[in-house]
Amino acid sequence: MNESPSSLERAAARSLVKNYLRVQPGENVIVEAWTHTISMSSAMVDEVRRLGGSAFLAYESDDAWWRAVERKQAKLLGRLSRPEWAALRATDVYVQFWGPADSGRLENLPERTLDDWATGWVDRWYRIARSTGLRGGRMDLGWVTEPRARHWGVSTERWRDGVLEACLADPQEMGRTGIRLARALSGAKKVRITHPNGTDLEVALARESPRVYDGFPHPKNSAYTGADMLANFPEGRLRIALDAKTGEGRIVSNSRSYDETWFPWTRFSGGTLEFADGKLTTFSFEEGEATFAKRFAQPKPGKDRPGLLSIGLNPKARNLPFRERLERGCVQLVVGANAYQSRGSRTPNDTGSVCLTGPEISVDGTPVVRAGKIL
Repeated sequence: MNESPSSLERAAARSLVKNYLRVQPGENVIVEAWTHTISMSSAMVDEVRRLGGSAFLAYESDDAWWRAVERKQAKLLGRLSRPEWAALRATDVYVQFWGPADSGRLENLPERTLDDWATGWVDRWYRIARSTGLRGGRMDLGWVTEPRARHWGVSTERWRDGVLEACLADPQEMGRTGIRLARALSGAKKVRITHPNGTDLEVALARESPRVYDGFPHPKNSAYTGADMLANFPEGRLRIALDAKTGEGRIVSNSRSYDETWFPWTRFSGGTLEFADGKLTTFSFEEGEATFAKRFAQPKPGKDRPGLLSIGLNPKARNLPFRERLERGCVQLVVGANAYQSRGSRTPNDTGSVCLTGPEISVDGTPVVRAGKIL
């Protein structure tokens, strides 16, 4: 366990603490660390103190965590102690790293065990955090583990460096770009996505306001519901709900995409989706087709309808595993997912998604993205 941060970790920590979380002198900050994130956690604590904040490092041992799971104490792991609840009420900023590190073992746990661990505290935690105005962020660096890198066939070092470099993007610049794009989409009706790879798809926008994720936490903005009040690091995207009754044409992915669920269970790549009269009529994937087909076969409302559209805003994200959608100008189309809409189904119904880098996107005939560049 190496506690010495690299120069890139220190640079990313400084960017996150100063520019994203905007820690002020005298503020109280909790950094929640795991064994495999200790070096970056150390860098975050150091930057908080450099700015005059008071840092408290909450450490969870992977070994101790797994021993509790083996004793069938998942419910105990999902029950926070009174000191933890008290600390939450007293803190201004909260930084959370994902863990534990053995992702393969974690993702093979029974769903009930995961629920016992992960859901017992969630509603109360966010209710308190919202009431206190807590600013917080979740660190994607916690996803970067040797087991997951091997499973996805990517370089751990390149993935780790890519996550850290994407955290160096200017959140204010991403926010300005996102707002400009949101204005173009607000009140619009049709979005057309084209690409030389054969993509030509027209979808319609729902009566929902676009939501910009620029990396800033949004504790007091009720539009960012539930867990959305916290930021994800790295970040940079605009998300907008689609009219589930409209969809015509084809979209062909040239980049990977992942589940919209809490854990990255499935990766989709090499996908082609074809829509007619608002319904998904045919689909194919080089990777992830079995999962997509299984969900498509389930009797859930909206499973075959356009659900969400996101457009990447981060200029420093490049082919970043699990966060390809952040790359500036990248478009992601999620099928199903209308549970995210205020007027959508409340039943979780994400079927899957595709990502396309370098597209041209026009809104009611006016180009807003060309060859991946936001106009």
